[in-house]
Amino acid sequence: PKSNRIEWAIFENGGSIMERETEFMNRKQIQSVAWRLSVVGIVGNILLSGFKLVAGICGSSGAMVSDALHSLSDVFATLIAYLGVRIAGKAPDIDHPYGHDRFECVISLVLSAVLLLTGAGIAWAAIKSIFLSPDIPPEIPGKIALIAAVISIAFKEWMFQYTKRWAERIHSSAFLADAWHHRADALSSVGALIGIAGARLGYSFMDPLAGLVIAGMIGKVAFDICRDALSKMVDHACPASFEAQLRTCILSQTDVQGIDLIHTRKFGERVYVDVELCVDGTLSLEEAHKIAESVHQRVEQEFPTVKHIMVHLNPGKKNQ
Repeated sequence: PKSNRIEWAIFENGGSIMERETEFMNRKQIQSVAWRLSVVGIVGNILLSGFKLVAGICGSSGAMVSDALHSLSDVFATLIAYLGVRIAGKAPDIDHPYGHDRFECVISLVLSAVLLLTGAGIAWAAIKSIFLSPDIPPEIPGKIALIAAVISIAFKEWMFQYTKRWAERIHSSAFLADAWHHRADALSSVGALIGIAGARLGYSFMDPLAGLVIAGMIGKVAFDICRDALSKMVDHACPASFEAQLRTCILSQTDVQGIDLIHTRKFGERVYVDVELCVDGTLSLEEAHKIAESVHQRVEQEFPTVKHIMVHLNPGKKNQ
């Protein structure tokens, strides 16, 4: 129930009911955006892959058929991305007191594997056409394949920009990986366009060669997504520029004399911060707690990716 989720969040973070209710609504909004991205991705890719498959078969273009299969894999990729956001967005529970954010990294790894398998299949089909069946002259692609490639480039680039913009707003690595999957599809369509155009000009080998280039681009995207997901799963520190911004924010708070230590770590798409602050050692416990609470609230307001900050206070010189 909603109330149980809010009470657990209060127990975990010590926040107020109003703050936790706002966080719950933000979680609902994230799920709404994820659903919208999923519908756009799935419906768009089903229609596009069907169109490209028909164009590839009717236009006798192996590159376009390969491109259609790549678009079809995007349907599966978007489903996986949505599942990742749903799981990662679940509220903390007894077994997972720090939440489920890392599940999105696992989903990103699955997406990279799907991309890699797709690229390998396309590469094998191209290799067979070029090297294993050299005596069989490939058919010249028709105009419909050329038109399909142009439409695919425009549509997939729009899907990349749309998905990337919203993925960054909800801080979703799974949908960001899905966005780059769309960009890989757009690039593969560029390769298909070049290959089809070359084949129509008399260079018949260019159509299967385009399929091989497409496979290489897909493999590169898969590698980048995998590397990013693995980096986020091993509690990697945030960039120095991020920590510098944190320091500036914390030192701007009233009665903070200095920072003795600051550690950051990425937990999936979210950030955890541990900081030791120097404050007036003669303050009462209640006064010191107010300083720590002020720093805690300010950091989480200024940095949306910070899920929690642990503030430790060290005694310093008495304020003059």
